[in-house]
Amino acid sequence: MAQKPSIPSGTRDFSPIETAKRSYIFDTIKSVFKTFGFQQIETPAMENLSTLLGKYGDEGDKLLFKILNSGDAFSKLTTDDLGNSNAAATKVCEKGLRYDLTVPFARYVVMHQSEISFPFRRFQIQPVWRADRPQKGRYREFYQCDVDVVGSTSLLNEVELIQIVDEVYRRLNISVTLKINNRKVLSGLAELMNAADKLTDITVAIDKIDKIGLEKVKEELRERGIADSAIAVLEPILTLSGSNADKLSKMREVLKDSEVGLLGVQELSTIFEYLQNLNLGCKVELDLSLARGLSYYTGAIFEVKANDVEIGSITGGGRYDNLTGIFGLPNVSGVGISFGADRIYDVMSQLNLFPESTLVGTQVMFVNLGKQEELASIKLALQLRQKGVAVEVFPENKKLPKQFDYANKRDTPYVAIIGESELQQGTVALKNMKTGEQNSLQVDELTSLLLKKLTVNL
Repeated sequence: MAQKPSIPSGTRDFSPIETAKRSYIFDTIKSVFKTFGFQQIETPAMENLSTLLGKYGDEGDKLLFKILNSGDAFSKLTTDDLGNSNAAATKVCEKGLRYDLTVPFARYVVMHQSEISFPFRRFQIQPVWRADRPQKGRYREFYQCDVDVVGSTSLLNEVELIQIVDEVYRRLNISVTLKINNRKVLSGLAELMNAADKLTDITVAIDKIDKIGLEKVKEELRERGIADSAIAVLEPILTLSGSNADKLSKMREVLKDSEVGLLGVQELSTIFEYLQNLNLGCKVELDLSLARGLSYYTGAIFEVKANDVEIGSITGGGRYDNLTGIFGLPNVSGVGISFGADRIYDVMSQLNLFPESTLVGTQVMFVNLGKQEELASIKLALQLRQKGVAVEVFPENKKLPKQFDYANKRDTPYVAIIGESELQQGTVALKNMKTGEQNSLQVDELTSLLLKKLTVNL
């Protein structure tokens, strides 16, 4: 009995139409990155596991896909290893699939530092993998579109990243809200809570507030050893309302005794001062409950939500001051954001935002009516392709209705017909498959007319 084909849960196949839509997203994002002077790099799907472990916190480590060593991978395991999953993993797995693009980028910067001019502005569009529980908007394999600057502490970089977010979603026609906070502010709050050593526990818990609500967050904080008195300090901050200026004013008062907290407030204030002089289309909101669970963030943090679709964040990122230091290159600050292409795809699909032109593969199909007609079609198809028109020649001499049906199923807007009379007269019949209109054209008229029609109609 033949095996029933399947794919792993949390992964997807993409049809030609779906792939065309995804390419539209990638091309749009890439074009914006390039207008801001960023250059593209790529890194391997696999990284050494030592590169990945310990960079995303305990919860992130659990979501790493680890690659089993070849040969007798389990021969070096001891009984003690069985009680420590990370220790066991490092003995039987030397490599893992990348969890994100930021840590591999930090590794890249260190390895190629002699070739790089700082500040280094790079973008990267590649898949990542996470051993998460699949659900709506959350996949085990998905693409990220990252843009980062390393080697500069200037807050102008944060402002430019916000401009990139605004421009990308303007071009994609998605209404969004960008939420911003600062990890220094959260560090200051942890100090006020007398729980500075619990900063990671605090951020991991409050990062879930949109998913599980405030009461569940408070329960998780208690489970992580945070006292009720400390939670009482944090709660009014998480629910703080008002304008961005109002929130900043309140936080200056709350954090007046925290040097690091006030520094975070000042950084946020500077960013908002820049933004006042820019005519942004997206809303930028100071959200003091925003934490970003990844442990390497040290300054400004961002998340972007679509306004018209219930889905998780579609873009996120922030400032990381010493990620390269883990790999032996200290004091190189970086900041970046990541666009989640798969969630953006889901948003655009739900809102029907893809332009009709992205759905068209073949723009003109030549029908096949016999050997001589086929040869003439191939010759003319080549001329059209050289002008940039996407052309297909039907490969077999089948009944005309079947060839038309094939063109309709592929949403081909035009069909070109060269039959016996067209061969004799040196003409081509061009049929509009949407309207049914058909015109007879001289061969030398076809290219200019098609280019005009395709430009106007697509």
